[in-house]
Amino acid sequence: MSGPDTGQLPFRPETMAGRIMMPFVGKVFLHRLLATSTPIVRKLRPKFLGRGEPRLRVKTRDLEAAGVDWVERTVGVVDGYPLLKDGSVLDVANVVWCTGFDPGFSWIDLPIFDDNGTVVHERGVVAAEPGLYFVGPKTIYAPSSSTLLGVGRDAGYVTDRIVERRRVGAPV
Repeated sequence: MSGPDTGQLPFRPETMAGRIMMPFVGKVFLHRLLATSTPIVRKLRPKFLGRGEPRLRVKTRDLEAAGVDWVERTVGVVDGYPLLKDGSVLDVANVVWCTGFDPGFSWIDLPIFDDNGTVVHERGVVAAEPGLYFVGPKTIYAPSSSTLLGVGRDAGYVTDRIVERRRVGAPV
């Protein structure tokens, strides 16, 4: 595996402990306590956006038992082989390229991004471009924003802002 280790859930969701803990972790911790309305999350949000999610079911010991090696981030290709950040080239037979979810904002040609390419918004409402909204990307409001648990709350908030714009006669 190439790249930084994003961590892991300290328990397995399918176990008894997991069935007890997951509602708390999901509905309380990821949905409420880590919302952008809290000062600590506003401060840490850039770190959340710049990294992958923790592994839920696959533990480090599972990867080690399967013979998986963890190496530096892949930054390029040399003669068809992965080039790592440290300058080494891996002699491998196969590559499975898994990059996670890309928000796909490359088609948006508006001045709404910060220096890191992140949309500047408040809970999905883009003040710099009235009438532009986002629902679904990672941590729009909380880590649960990109899940079924959180997207409904975020969509409700954005819908309320659209209704407010309509009331004052602004174009939606």
